[in-house]
Amino acid sequence: MKLIHIITLIAFLASIASIICGFLLDVEYAQKLIGFGVLGLFLVVFPLFSYYRWKGKDVKDYMLTKENLDKMRENQKKNKI
Repeated sequence: MKLIHIITLIAFLASIASIICGFLLDVEYAQKLIGFGVLGLFLVVFPLFSYYRWKGKDVKDYMLTKENLDKMRENQKKNKI
């Protein structure tokens, strides 16, 4: 596995573990555990995952430009016939 994939997986498991511990443990900082787990998911895991999945791809292929809309219309016409 690639290093960024391993780091993302470890950060994801740590965030989920923090959230679960916050719900299950009866300690005074349980809400902080839940909060840090959610912050970890949104500020660490999601950007790492997005970078890992989008690396090397052209964003213009996924944007709704005039050329892409024309290609989609042509494909729909071909598939209907």
